[in-house]
Amino acid sequence: MASEKILEQKKARVAEIKELLSGAASVVVVDYKGISVADDTKLRAELREAGVQYLVIKNSMLRFAFEGSGLEELLPLLSGTTAIAVSKEDPVAPSRVIQKYSDQLKTVFNVKAGMVDGSFFSAEQIKSVAMLPSREGLIAQVAGSLNGIIASLARGLSEVAKKNEAA
Repeated sequence: MASEKILEQKKARVAEIKELLSGAASVVVVDYKGISVADDTKLRAELREAGVQYLVIKNSMLRFAFEGSGLEELLPLLSGTTAIAVSKEDPVAPSRVIQKYSDQLKTVFNVKAGMVDGSFFSAEQIKSVAMLPSREGLIAQVAGSLNGIIASLARGLSEVAKKNEAA
């Protein structure tokens, strides 16, 4: 009787994880073996600020959650200590925060791989994604570029108008 209850709890937990993973913008799989409690606490706080959920889950439960969820390419990564960082909104946020800690804690905290917008990314590709500017940063860059173009156009039109007045 107790084992049936435990099995039902595990099935419910797997269903929760599948729900979290469904429609996720990005999932990063991490090997966290040896991270200190202080570093883990800082990591979790930073991930929370970025709107990222960070979970340490048994590989067997993750295996069940990944199957049939479009994350099957991540199944070979499920060995050793495994944690996942999941973002529903920002595809870059988990990579950015996780990579920052991976760079600081090279021997004890490493990116295994991940999925970004439904595509598999190796650890090196996750590192590249982490270097991308945030959505707000990209919008600011585009706005700055457009502002420069508009200012140049205005100056050019002004010069044409002055030339026509002089003629």
